[in-house]
Amino acid sequence: MNFEKQLNLRSGEKCELSGVTNDLQVYQVQPSEGNSVDDFILISQNLKDQLEGKKELVPNDWRCLNDSMWSEVSAVKVAAYRMLDQLKAEGWPNDLLEMIYLTEEELSWAKSGMEDEDAVKHIDSNGAVLQAGDTVVLIKDLDVKGSTITAKRGTAVRNIRLVHNDPTLIEGKVEGQTIYILTQYVKK
Repeated sequence: MNFEKQLNLRSGEKCELSGVTNDLQVYQVQPSEGNSVDDFILISQNLKDQLEGKKELVPNDWRCLNDSMWSEVSAVKVAAYRMLDQLKAEGWPNDLLEMIYLTEEELSWAKSGMEDEDAVKHIDSNGAVLQAGDTVVLIKDLDVKGSTITAKRGTAVRNIRLVHNDPTLIEGKVEGQTIYILTQYVKK
């Protein structure tokens, strides 16, 4: 179903998080059925790409949550809560997290779409948690099985993908070839 017209009307043709008016996209706040306009927000392409992990997270781009967290729209508040929680290491989101008001239903929705504390985490050689889209550097020369390529120490592997069922593996491109790399041989 296409809810873009209803979202434009509801938001005044502005990003419901940042207030920008150009390059707007419809974003479904998961987990939701997608059967109602209330399951979606209108968001700028930049923020959508950061939410989906297609672009590196820029904390200052999210300072707009200071205003949008007070929205009357549940999906906007849920998205704001999740991003504030994700950015809490920055310091400034902690005060906002203490102030944001969510009903029990909204809080349940927000937490059901957040990363579980017990979830599988991909950890690099220094103990840093790896995220999809990160850039890592090889700390050892690695022979690539099934190929004549040797991935040299110091090689940057950009835009990594996490192997969801194995926390010791990531996927990335080296010399144009997609390979699996053990997390113990990379650093962020």
